[in-house]
Amino acid sequence: MTSEINELAFYYPNPMWADGDWIKNLILFFDGIALLVPDYMKSVPEDIDPAIVSGLKHHKLLQIIEPEKAVNKAATEKLATAMTDIITSGLLDELAKEDTAFHELSMSRLGYYGDNELAQMIFEELKNRGLAKESEDAVSIPMHPKVRSLVLVLLSQILRPYGDSINANLSPATDMPKMVRALSELIGLHSDVSSGSVIEFDLNTVTVDLAAIPIDEVLDFRAQNLQAHRHYMLSIRKFAIDLSYLSADEQKIAFELRQAELNDLATDLRKRSRKAWKKPASFALTLVGAAVSVLASPIGSALRVGAAAIGYEKPSKPDAGAYSYLFNAGNRFGYH
Repeated sequence: MTSEINELAFYYPNPMWADGDWIKNLILFFDGIALLVPDYMKSVPEDIDPAIVSGLKHHKLLQIIEPEKAVNKAATEKLATAMTDIITSGLLDELAKEDTAFHELSMSRLGYYGDNELAQMIFEELKNRGLAKESEDAVSIPMHPKVRSLVLVLLSQILRPYGDSINANLSPATDMPKMVRALSELIGLHSDVSSGSVIEFDLNTVTVDLAAIPIDEVLDFRAQNLQAHRHYMLSIRKFAIDLSYLSADEQKIAFELRQAELNDLATDLRKRSRKAWKKPASFALTLVGAAVSVLASPIGSALRVGAAAIGYEKPSKPDAGAYSYLFNAGNRFGYH
């Protein structure tokens, strides 16, 4: 019997997230968080956000992916192909004119452990165009920050097959969407619909503000509602699979239908709140941003629930069970 495949949010483009509150929300929707961290930076996550990192580690919800292993020969070949096409197209030439400090990219993430010659070729091409410099520490390469981010955005997709080796589906997720979208527009990068993009939609549609909530309490809620969490994740995977067979226009319609389902649940909750409190519920279910965006975005809005004491029950609608997990989170952490 094969063990259950975990759905991991694969954070990019940096070794560490910038927004801890975003991670608190993300862990409610995934089986764990995966980080791509070079060996010489392995202490960085805990140094930056010790409370959340230690909480995730304690519950075995943090997966460290080592680029020394993950960026293998096959991954390096894909990275080299993508970068060569972009570099020779001239799309990055204007970046060399910018007066900006270079940022280090580990040699392991450029593929030096997977295929030294190909990685060196990428480096030489970038150096010749003034977008990279010789290593100063033998483990990293100074690089134009936008080019560095571009490499890491590409790796977030290229390394998804690595999930098979750790019994996981890797869904790229970022709290730096503006930067990622700018790079995507620059090079015309597109991503296939994945469970990560579907979860992004639901995060933007139904979200709670967890800034004041300790990570232990968030994880305790997740543990208590694990069955509902699994049910929700299965619905996400099915929706993502269904979307993959649809055209762009059909995907847009599918997202609109999903929004309508959430709106129906919101209407039901409003009625219960109005009946209990004799006034409208103080909460919102609003989609933020483009409905069919496939790039993970930060939390855009909060589900502020004024009816937590009502004892919200799952509606009779057949598919509502998959969404009850979202509303349970709203009831647990929402504001009155």
